[in-house]
Amino acid sequence: MASEFPTPELLGWPADGPTLRLDYRRFSYAGKFVMSNTGKAVVRAGEGTDGEFDDSVVAAVAFNADRTDPETLWIRYVTVREDRRGEGLGPRLCRFVVEQAADRGYERVRIAVNNPFAYEALYRAGFSFTGEETGIAELVLERPADAPAERSTARYQEGIDRYRQRDLSEDERAFLERKRGEEPPAPPE
Repeated sequence: MASEFPTPELLGWPADGPTLRLDYRRFSYAGKFVMSNTGKAVVRAGEGTDGEFDDSVVAAVAFNADRTDPETLWIRYVTVREDRRGEGLGPRLCRFVVEQAADRGYERVRIAVNNPFAYEALYRAGFSFTGEETGIAELVLERPADAPAERSTARYQEGIDRYRQRDLSEDERAFLERKRGEEPPAPPE
């Protein structure tokens, strides 16, 4: 595990049209970061590219405004390079994006997650389950832009229980079993 968290970097807001080429073999959702209709933020470790891809990036987030609510920013995709997962890069980068959103006047930030590991990571970033699901079975989490969301064990467990009803990997089932009855993880201070 890395002992020091590299400084997050804002590549730009959606209007700036930032793009990012990530190696699809090392990042989930790599193709989503090539599109220019979302803002991007990254964490870099080191320098360099291997020609086609930016090898300095170890985590990335794509985001844009809600189409119907100008006070809401949506985090659309979060990805952490496979060899750096579990270091807290995703939650810390999401908190950075929330800070940027607050500075731009957004009232709240939302994200829809499709697996229990992302659910847990976003709780660590100060988000809380809204009780809503998208049409593609993602759980919607939200937090105010200026402070972590209020959280309750009952609401946290409600989201955990929804994942238990799904076809899961052995790792996901074991993770959910360890979370049975636990309080939500607190965001770092």
